[in-house]
Amino acid sequence: MIHEISAEHLTIERIGEIISKGYKLKLSDDARSRIEYCREYLDRKIVENNAPIYGVTTGFGSLCNVSIGKDHLAQLQKNLMMSHACGTGDRVPNEIVKIMLLLKIQSLSYGYSGCKLDTVERLVDFFNNDVYPVVYMQGSLGASGDLVPLAHLSLPLVGLGEVEWRGKVMSGSEALRKNGWKPIQLASKEGLALLNGTQNMSAFAVWAILNGTRLSDWADTIAAMSLDAYCGLAEPFTDAVHQVRPHRGQLETARRMRGLLAGSEIVAKPKEYVQDPYSFRCIPQVHGAVKDTLAYTRSVIDTEINSATDNPTVCPGDDLIISAGNFHGEPIALPLDFLSIAMSELADISERRTYKLVSGTRGLPSFLVANPGVNSGFMITQYTAASIVSLNKSLCTPASVDSIPSSQGQEDHVSMGANAAIKLYKVMLNVRRVLAIELFNAAQALDFRRPLRSSPAIEAVHAAYRCSVPFIVNDEVMYPHIASSVKFLESDAPAC
Repeated sequence: MIHEISAEHLTIERIGEIISKGYKLKLSDDARSRIEYCREYLDRKIVENNAPIYGVTTGFGSLCNVSIGKDHLAQLQKNLMMSHACGTGDRVPNEIVKIMLLLKIQSLSYGYSGCKLDTVERLVDFFNNDVYPVVYMQGSLGASGDLVPLAHLSLPLVGLGEVEWRGKVMSGSEALRKNGWKPIQLASKEGLALLNGTQNMSAFAVWAILNGTRLSDWADTIAAMSLDAYCGLAEPFTDAVHQVRPHRGQLETARRMRGLLAGSEIVAKPKEYVQDPYSFRCIPQVHGAVKDTLAYTRSVIDTEINSATDNPTVCPGDDLIISAGNFHGEPIALPLDFLSIAMSELADISERRTYKLVSGTRGLPSFLVANPGVNSGFMITQYTAASIVSLNKSLCTPASVDSIPSSQGQEDHVSMGANAAIKLYKVMLNVRRVLAIELFNAAQALDFRRPLRSSPAIEAVHAAYRCSVPFIVNDEVMYPHIASSVKFLESDAPAC
């Protein structure tokens, strides 16, 4: 299957499809023409123009006033790559590196960056052959683009740095040799075009939105199972309640809960109580607010991934080469911080439902085992969820409120958007773990309601889950079941 890189709008869902289904990339004829036209224009302006052009005939950052001779322009770009590859910490996962490659190719294809065609085509080669440059998480300030991670992404183009290919980490030069490729000879401005840009932050954001949407769907499904297992009330999901406070996410969540619980014998059973705790009663309001935050973040990132974000911007049609600030990550940093906070709330409310399930109320045995005392049952699963939720509180301190000047004060306000992206990545993994723990408890609790049955939708999820995780009769080692539960949530939630 082939995805053609073009000026056509690239959606986040399409990126998910390209990555998950193993599409190959191909530059459209129009994209090739735009890239070549821009490069020809830039080469002509360098010859004709005696005035300095930032990053093309000058140094970078606070060295912007240092002119570079024409015989050193190519070396300037290679030096930029080498000197800026200062990453450290954990590696960026290959799945996100592949999204970075796609987004960098898309951005360069618009013909505002001045890259040569062979440079962009080599990035396509990397993508199509699963050559994953080794990129490190730490190092980007999220302002002059993602300079450090994009330097690591780009080094293998010239035979430097490292890549992972076919499960083995090797040097960039070895990867080129094994694939029969020659190192790219960089032209003026190319290093800056490759390094300036927001593709690191944006790739994390795309991954987070795709996974956050999936987790949001799972949160509704798991909450419905927990509510039935807790013998909760369905009245709080009545449509009329939400029409008088019609936030879109709230309406959608209430609708989903009604659908998930439809046909449940447990819901139909008369109850002697008239209210549930907030963690059940306010599912539409809390889960709905998360959906609305995902929608807002999606709208911002949708714009970002369909933009040219390097510097200077080359506009052949307007006969302009302008040094400005499209690389600045502030438009991304703020919503990524917001999304971290929202997603952590899914974990917060999930942990509270888990607590209620193990609390020995509403006819459920203490800690969800038939013989509590000699058995501790699910007691410590709630401890683990509480520990993760507490850690998320630290991770949700906004990164975007900080700025540390760099480059001798020339770059005096930075977004810290890459740190926001890294923290969001960690929060997402934690949310999945907390929801997995709730599912582990909810499925166990639901079995104590037999012979009553939940809805067909919930029973289908329960049956599928039981293929991976058993009912716990007496105490046993629990962590493998939690791991299996986490893996179970990596699939899409059943549609309602």
